[in-house]
Amino acid sequence: MVRPASPKEAACVTTQGSRKHHDAAEPAPVLDVVIPVYNEERDLGVCVRRLHEFLGDGFPFSARITIADNASTDATLDVANYLAAELDGVRVVHLDRKGRGRALRAVWEASDAQVVAYMDVDLSTDLNGLLPLVAPLVSGHSDLAIGTRLAKSSRVVRGPKREFISRCYNLILKASLQARFSDAQCGFKAMRTDVARKLLPLVQDGEWFFDTELLVLAERSGLRIHEVPVDWIDDPNSSVNIVDTARKDLEGVWRVSKGLAKGTLPVNELRAAIGREPLVDGVPLGMVGQLVRFGIIGVISTLAYMLLYLVLQPLTGAQSANFLALLITAIGNTAANRAFTFGVRGSANAVSHQVQGLVIFALTWFLTSGSLFALHHWAPAAAVHLQLFVLVVANLIATLIRFVALRWVFRNAVPAAAIANEQAASEMVAADPAVSQAATAEMALASRGERLCADQ
Repeated sequence: MVRPASPKEAACVTTQGSRKHHDAAEPAPVLDVVIPVYNEERDLGVCVRRLHEFLGDGFPFSARITIADNASTDATLDVANYLAAELDGVRVVHLDRKGRGRALRAVWEASDAQVVAYMDVDLSTDLNGLLPLVAPLVSGHSDLAIGTRLAKSSRVVRGPKREFISRCYNLILKASLQARFSDAQCGFKAMRTDVARKLLPLVQDGEWFFDTELLVLAERSGLRIHEVPVDWIDDPNSSVNIVDTARKDLEGVWRVSKGLAKGTLPVNELRAAIGREPLVDGVPLGMVGQLVRFGIIGVISTLAYMLLYLVLQPLTGAQSANFLALLITAIGNTAANRAFTFGVRGSANAVSHQVQGLVIFALTWFLTSGSLFALHHWAPAAAVHLQLFVLVVANLIATLIRFVALRWVFRNAVPAAAIANEQAASEMVAADPAVSQAATAEMALASRGERLCADQ
């Protein structure tokens, strides 16, 4: 679902530039590293100075550090503004509403850099992993990059409790969302900015589940996620509430799982908008995966057809058994391919798709019944096993025809829920244009170092 801006989300934003003159035209950096902070007055100075020194000591890409203060109640904002005044290439963005994901979204969507990244303020991840994280994005090889603490070559120092929770969480993601990335919540990620602007409006969470939701949507959209094994040392003074975070993460997993199952997440549209081009001209993106899934469903359908034919043939005769077995399996085959091969879920056009599937069934029935008629013409006394062999061969030919036909049937299919959500978002903006305009103006003003407060 496209996530429209709302007055509550459009928190007050203040941007404080670096000590360079604001009126000087500064070229956009290649990399914008965001440090999201909440009540980090003690650690912020050490972190930013260390990162600033690292970026200035031979790092091959121009870089900027953005301190994203999300509603700190201590002196964090004062420390951040002092650092921005002291150090070149450091700026501050202040949001009046708490949430790491919310802060990252605000900065990333408005950034003029080629690549946006973030890291935790405690710098638990070794900074030597930053170049391997960013380089594949600058080159265009990958779309997102994440640090992983769970690779065999990663070197990690942390307590058994956090290790257990982290591995259990990632197992849950693999089981429930079929996630292939290894570490959802390592605070060390980067993304191409052009991809971020298209992907971020679809991410609903504004807190700790933000990372996971972002990665799941990216993966389902066919984006390439690069993983970098990192050296990581746990911060024993971390203020993160593990129990509350775990609860919210599980709620987020349930929400995204439900959205994918019901078809309310527009991953097909997202794939079409930002997915990678096919490797071979003329071979559509995702067709290989479709063929595999179609083949699996085809094998199951064929086995079901054979079983039904063997059961029905003695009762109804060859032609009737063939018709009934083919009809029953065709209905199931269309439903299965609709959901799993082509990723079309929800009730939108389900009846229409079944009708078109039955037209394809009529074609395959004509092909198989014609083969059976020819067999009986040339060998009237053919055994049931020979009949079945002829029908299976005819079905294999019909399967190729069915795949091409079903690709045509589902070529523009989009779940109704996704369409309804997009229409609702459009209606919301149309009903209150100030909502959309406020968010756009807010980001523009923030990038120029000014302040805009949305109505609360």
